[in-house]
Amino acid sequence: MTLSHTQVWVLILGCAALTALIKAFGPVLLGGRELPPWFTRVIVLMAPTLLCALVVTSVLASGRSWSVGAHTVGVAVAGVMLWRRQSLVLCVVVAVLVTAGLRAI
Repeated sequence: MTLSHTQVWVLILGCAALTALIKAFGPVLLGGRELPPWFTRVIVLMAPTLLCALVVTSVLASGRSWSVGAHTVGVAVAGVMLWRRQSLVLCVVVAVLVTAGLRAI
C-alpha cells in the first residue's frame, strides 16, 4: 500500500495531535491513577516515532513522490556515525561531503 504525499502529512499531523491530546488530557482523565507499564512504554515512544516519521519524509520525499538519492546516502552515513558515537559536527561535515561527492559524480 502506497500513501500519497497528502496522506503521509495527514498521518503525521494526526499522530502529532494524538500525542498532544494524550499528554495533555491523560493526567486529567486518570485522576492520579498509575498507567499500566505497557501503556507507559507506548506513550514514551510516540514522540520519537513522530520525529522519525518527519525525518524519513523529509529525506525520502521529492515533491509528490518518494526518491532515494545522494542526500539519502548522506543522511544514512551521518546516522551510522552518530550510532557509533561520533561528534555531531563531524557527522554533519562528513554527510555534507558524501552528499556533495555523490552529486558531483
